[in-house]
Amino acid sequence: MASPRLRYGRYSQSGNVYSLTTVTLGREAIFADAANVGILIDTLRFVEHKGFSHSLAWVVMPDHLHWLMELRKGTLAECMSLLKSRSSRLLNQHLGRRGALWQHGYHDHAVRSDESLHQKAMYIMANPVRAGLACVVGEYPYAWCRWPL
Repeated sequence: MASPRLRYGRYSQSGNVYSLTTVTLGREAIFADAANVGILIDTLRFVEHKGFSHSLAWVVMPDHLHWLMELRKGTLAECMSLLKSRSSRLLNQHLGRRGALWQHGYHDHAVRSDESLHQKAMYIMANPVRAGLACVVGEYPYAWCRWPL
């Protein structure tokens, strides 16, 4: 995830929808603990409340986050910086530790107008099934989607 090539050609525009993935440092399974997941979910809501994003779907896996969102203001870099810095600060405080929580960078995909947002959301929601953490879509407790499953 830390490759500088991820930034080449990166363009962010308010009103566009993006599929984002960010990974914990060393793929540490920080989000195997429900309290830690709660802190990250609260941070997603905080970023939305600040007007940067409008979430369409997300899933918190043990060592990474998948997020389908509409960028409402700022840039993807500003939005992800707010998400990562706030969640790092709160999680480190909760865990009584210091240091980086997330790997540098993130993967982004700008969803084209001809792509189905619902299909993208269902792909994200199916991640726990593909990882063996759930048997069916909708069973995994750390996932949310604006559309019915």
